[in-house]
This record gives sequence, structure tokens and C-alpha cells, in this order.
Amino acid sequence: MPDLTEKNKHMRLEERIEIQECLSHGMTFKAIAARIGKDQTTVSKEVKKHLTVSLTTTQRMDKDGSPLETPICPQLLKSPYVCNACKKRHTRCAFDKHIYYARQAQKEYETLLVEAREGIPLGKEEFYQRDKTISDGIKRGQHLYHILQTNDWTGSKSSVYRHLKKGYLSVNAIDFPRVVKFRPRKKKTSEFVPKILKVGRTYEDFVAFTEENGITAWAEMDTVIGSIGGKVILTLDFTFCNFMAGLLLNDKTAAETGEKLAALKKRFTVEGLRFGDVLPLILTDNGGEFSDVYTVEQDSRGQKETDLFFCDPMQSCQKPRVEKNHTLFRDIVPKGQSFDSFTQDTVNLIFSHVNSVKRKILNGKTPYEIFAFTYGQKVADIFGIKPIPAEQVIQSPKLLKA
Repeated sequence: MPDLTEKNKHMRLEERIEIQECLSHGMTFKAIAARIGKDQTTVSKEVKKHLTVSLTTTQRMDKDGSPLETPICPQLLKSPYVCNACKKRHTRCAFDKHIYYARQAQKEYETLLVEAREGIPLGKEEFYQRDKTISDGIKRGQHLYHILQTNDWTGSKSSVYRHLKKGYLSVNAIDFPRVVKFRPRKKKTSEFVPKILKVGRTYEDFVAFTEENGITAWAEMDTVIGSIGGKVILTLDFTFCNFMAGLLLNDKTAAETGEKLAALKKRFTVEGLRFGDVLPLILTDNGGEFSDVYTVEQDSRGQKETDLFFCDPMQSCQKPRVEKNHTLFRDIVPKGQSFDSFTQDTVNLIFSHVNSVKRKILNGKTPYEIFAFTYGQKVADIFGIKPIPAEQVIQSPKLLKA
């Protein structure tokens, strides 16, 4: 049930993503509004305001050979006025396409928000005059509020501080009486996946999905943390053989996770392969870094290729294989060690050794051997994993000191 207290609040990215997903399923504005707890008119205005129009390449001619104006698709004349759910969306269409993209809408909203809060832009001469007045006052030890009030300016202190941060002023933060004493505000990041994104993706849904489709193997996804606030490693464990690959993330955010997964999918495409054929089903936890569900599930054309599900909160036992395999990673990189000096090559080296350890559960075979036999060496290469001869495997911190 949507939280109706959110009515009249600014629309968030996850709500825009939900709108896009609902439009792709052909839902009405009324149904979408009920789902996200907004007014029907709000949803309608949101979609119409942030449409992306893709012009058709089909050229119509009259009997004299003169170009004709492209008519409007009849489907766009009725609600919801978009092509998101059209079956011809990814084929050649004779009409202009109107698509609602959640991320593009969010970007346009944020740009408008910044411009609105910047206030009325100043002319060049007026700005330089204000800069001189502020600089002279600051150098005399005056406080910013005193300067603004003395000169009867309508601008806010916040605007001046933004200009200072962007380097527009001729004085620096060190010249202000108190700016250097202020600690930067801590930005709160989403620690969990929003409930609205887990609809149809819960662990209960996962169990039902695997039983219904007779699926016995999938990929478990998690992150390994080094030092607090530093780089982290996203891990993918293939449960049928415990083959594990890692992606080095600069920070533990959904944006960074989405960027690295998108780059991985691009490598698959370059090799003529499809990410969804190797990872059709992924199970992960509720970490906020996995909240960009559509980047995980969809290919570059917006087509779903992977099913993503989430474990119950605080139930890491529901993805035991990736948790267990992390112990082999910790043999090489003890807990608490920072990853900040790591590169992706470092991560690939670690997991190449981890995947070359013979396993009793695999009758003495290594995860690399089983994985390469199943998917081919090319796929292992895409993940950056190489086979290590048995006598050369190093399963201790000495690997990174060699």
C-alpha cells in the first residue's frame, strides 16, 4: 500500500522508475497513481513533461515526390500518450516515438531544481562589482551577513557560498572568518532497497519463481567492504560451481554499481554474447548499492534479460554460497584491509587464484574448470579470470606481496 503522506512532495527517482515500469506494462495513469501514492494528474503531467521524442527515419512523399509531414501515431492520441508498452517499440516504426525514461526525467528535474535555486543570474559587470565588495569586506574581517545587509542586497548567503565553492569569487574559503571551521554536511545515502522496488522481487517470489521454472542454479551477488568509506568489491558467485568474479567499485552506491555492471554488459556485447544468457537469475541482499534494479535487469535497449530478487532483510543465510566463498577471498585479503590501492587487475588476480583452488564438492575439479567447460573460456575472460596452475596457487596475503 503506498504511503499517502508522500502526496504533494517532490517525486523521487524510484517513483519515476516505477512509473516507467508501469507504463511498459500498459498501466493507466489512475492505476500508476494508486501504486505510487500520487494524484492521477501529477502522474499525467510528469509523463507529458518529460517525454523523449525519437523521430522516425521513414520519409513519406506525395504523388509529386514532395515530402509529407509525419502523422501522429493513433496510439499516441489516447492515454497514456507514450510508446513504452508498444510491441513495435524496438522495431522500425513509421511514426515518431514518444518514450518516458525515468532517469532522463530525473536529470531534467534536477537541472531545473538547481537553476530555480540559483536565483536571477547577474550581469557580468554587476557580478564583478559584487565580488569586489564581498572580497574587500571579507579582507577587512567582516562577516558575510554584515556585508549583505550593509549593501542592501537581495541575494542569500547560500548563493555566495555556492559561488565560493565553485571558485567564482576572488577570495578563498580560508579568507572567510568561519567557513574553514564548518564541516561539510554528511550526505545520507540509501542503505536499503526501497520497498516499492522489491514488489515481485522478494525472496518468497524468488522461491516461487525457481520452483515454477525448475531452476536449481543461479548467481548470488554481494559486496565485500575494505576500509569504511573506501573502495568495495562487488562479487558474483555462480552457485552451480562456486565460480566467483569481482568488480571493483569506487564507492558503495547504486550509481557506481550500475556503471560497472553496464560496462560488464558492454564487454559481453562486444564479444557477441548476451549478459542475460550467462546471468539470467540473480539473488542479492537489501544493500542500497543494488537499488538500481533496472540497470541490473535490462540490456542497453531497455529489454529485460535478467531476473533480480532480494533476500529477506538480515537473512544472509539465504545466499550461503557467496558468503561462504568470501572466506576464500579473506584468506588473501584479511578483513579490515583497505582496497583503495587495488585496481581491477588486482581483483582479477585474487579471484583467478580463488577459482583455481580444487574443491571437494566438485570431485577435485576447480570452479574455473567447471565454469569454462559450461560457458567457454571467452566468458571467463570477460570476467577477467584466468586459470592458475595448481602448484602456483597462492591462497594467502603473500599473493599481493609477490
